Amino acid sequence: MATIRANDIEIRYDIAGDGPWLILAHSLATDLTLWDDNLAMLTSHFRVLRFDARGHGGTSAPAGPYDFAMLSADMLGLMDALDVDHAHICGISMGGMVAQHVVLAAPDRIDRLVLASTTSSYPPEARAMWAERIAGVRRNGIGPLVQPTLERWFTPPYRAAHPEVMARIGGLIGATPAAGFIGSGQAIATLDVTERLSALRCPTLVIAGADDTGTPPAMGRAIAERVPAAQIVMIESASHLCNIEQAAEFNRVLLDFLA
Repeated sequence: MATIRANDIEIRYDIAGDGPWLILAHSLATDLTLWDDNLAMLTSHFRVLRFDARGHGGTSAPAGPYDFAMLSADMLGLMDALDVDHAHICGISMGGMVAQHVVLAAPDRIDRLVLASTTSSYPPEARAMWAERIAGVRRNGIGPLVQPTLERWFTPPYRAAHPEVMARIGGLIGATPAAGFIGSGQAIATLDVTERLSALRCPTLVIAGADDTGTPPAMGRAIAERVPAAQIVMIESASHLCNIEQAAEFNRVLLDFLA
C-alpha cells in the first residue's frame, strides 16, 4: 500500500499485476480490500489499481459535504498523479456511481466500463432514507449500521455459511470514518445521471445481483437501456456485493468482457 496526494487529499492505493490498466472502485463503507477475492485472477491479465475513496480506509476523510464532481476528480487526479493516461474501470455500488461521472467527465480516458450493483439515480423517497441514515450516524456513530448493512449486502444463506466474511466486511463498515460516510451519503442522495447516459460511447457492462434489494436489477437495466454500447449480466444467488458472494462467476463475467 502507498499514498499519494491528488485533488488536495492523500489517497491510499495499491498497484499489482501487469497489462492494461484496470481501476477498481469500491462501495460505500468499505475500502480497497473489498476486491481481495477478485485480485488474483485480475492481476494475471491487468495492471490493477485499487484505491480508497475519499473518507474511507487510509485516504483522507475531510468533513463534507462531498459530491460526485469531487469524487470523480479524486479518481482522475489519482490517474494523473500515477501517469495513467487511460484505463478500464470497474466500480461497484458507490464506486459505480463515481465511475459513471468519471466517464462522463473524461470519456477519452476510459476504455471499457463495468458498473456492478449500482444505479444512475434514486427516487425522491430514497433521499429521505439517506437523510435518516446520515442523521443516525451523526447521533450514534456508524456501529448501529453494521448488521443491517450486512443483511442488505449478502443473502441469508451466504451470511449463515460465511461468518468469517461477515466479520471482515462488518469490520470495514464499522471502521469507516463518520465524516466519510456522511459526506459520501450526501453525494449518493443527489445522484441523477440517468438522462446523461446516452452520451456514453465506451463498451459498458452492467452487472446485477439477482437478489440485490439495495440496487435491484431494475436499476441496472435502466442503465443498460440508456448506454448505447451496454450489455447486462445477472448473477444468480447474489445480493449487493456479488463480487464476493459469487466471486468466481463475477470474475468470469468481468474477464470475458474486458478481454
